[in-house]
Amino acid sequence: MSPDDLLANSGNAAWMLMASALVLLMTPGLAFFYGGMSRQKSVLNMMMMSFGSMAVIAVIYVLWGWSMSYGTESIGGIFANPFEFLGLKDSIMDEEGNFIAGAAGYPNIIDVGFQTTFAIITTALISGALAERVKFGTWMLFSAVWVTLVYFPLAHMVWGGGLLSGSENSIAAWMFGTVDDGEGGLVAAVEPIDFAGGTVVHINAGIAAFVLAVVVGKRLGFGKTAFRPHNLPFVMLGAALLWFGWFGFNAGSAFAADGGAGLAWVNTTTATAAAILGWLLTERIRDGHATSLGAASGAVAGLVAITPAAGSLSPVGSILLGVVAGILSALAVGLKFRFGYDDSLDVVGVHLVAGLWGTVAIGFLGTETGLFYGGDYQQLVIQIVIAVVALIFTAVMTAIIAFALKPLGWRVSEESEKRGIDESEHAETAYDLA
Repeated sequence: MSPDDLLANSGNAAWMLMASALVLLMTPGLAFFYGGMSRQKSVLNMMMMSFGSMAVIAVIYVLWGWSMSYGTESIGGIFANPFEFLGLKDSIMDEEGNFIAGAAGYPNIIDVGFQTTFAIITTALISGALAERVKFGTWMLFSAVWVTLVYFPLAHMVWGGGLLSGSENSIAAWMFGTVDDGEGGLVAAVEPIDFAGGTVVHINAGIAAFVLAVVVGKRLGFGKTAFRPHNLPFVMLGAALLWFGWFGFNAGSAFAADGGAGLAWVNTTTATAAAILGWLLTERIRDGHATSLGAASGAVAGLVAITPAAGSLSPVGSILLGVVAGILSALAVGLKFRFGYDDSLDVVGVHLVAGLWGTVAIGFLGTETGLFYGGDYQQLVIQIVIAVVALIFTAVMTAIIAFALKPLGWRVSEESEKRGIDESEHAETAYDLA
């Protein structure tokens, strides 16, 4: 990029660097959110799972994650050649020593940083289904394998021009045909919408969490012992940090400091607030109390639901989206007791359910193509299709990885689980109460 190009795009570059930092903050925020929901003897391990994912994936993304997600040499529309940009070769500087421009006009290396943070938080989200019983070493290895075989391919399929995108070689093009993109190419006549990660992040993490919860098994005493959050202020702090960071997540996905980012910002705030109200109303009717844990969880449900839809809805539509997300997730978190899977910290009930709702709801509430705004059925159909394909792909791949790692041992010993995983895995305790 020439100095004039850098100057012309400096505002967008500055915003995207800030957005990247905000999304990175979400993972420590998640550590507090999950850590507070865990029992006292497990809080450090729960927080370490988030920090561990951050450490592993930040390295892997530079080595082959960017290439697999956004390389130009697509393999079957499922993933890109991991060797094309291995170690970010040909991704930072050109032969003349100038920064290579990314798709949005600012230096490409900024996009690399932004997308790194998405891979980190998606993997860390899964850990909430495994609280208090999984070996830290196995989790670290799983993080590396899962992000490589599941996250990077799905990111390529949805955002990198693969099967779940709007490219001419996508499922959408096969279903509804193609049209001229105005630049001499072809795109799907009806393009799937996933603004910031309904499929890539939340459906992906949610169904992976469900599969792992089933494969790894229940905590000792599940269904008999009350696994109460040990520190609700931690939970509230974590939710606040997630909400703050989510503005980078959603508004940053406009890839410019413009009106699209502003719309995503307002929609994110509106849907999140509405989801809190929906969750608290459900609690009040069902249990007679509106709880701080419910408020924090409702906020996350709203954030999840608006993620794929932040650029496609009106603020009023976001209110409806958020209220429904809060109600659905508040009801869904109890399913683990009915069906007997130990989704410890409600990754399935919040991220999978709200992620599915947010992805599909675009077909109803999208201001340009949604059924409620005069659109036809096609947008709704393609939203359902990408959600189902993402579910199946991630469930199958996660099951294969989970069973492949079984010989290494997923579970700590019963004695370690009873005594507390913090002591057995990290030789530490969160609080010195002596």
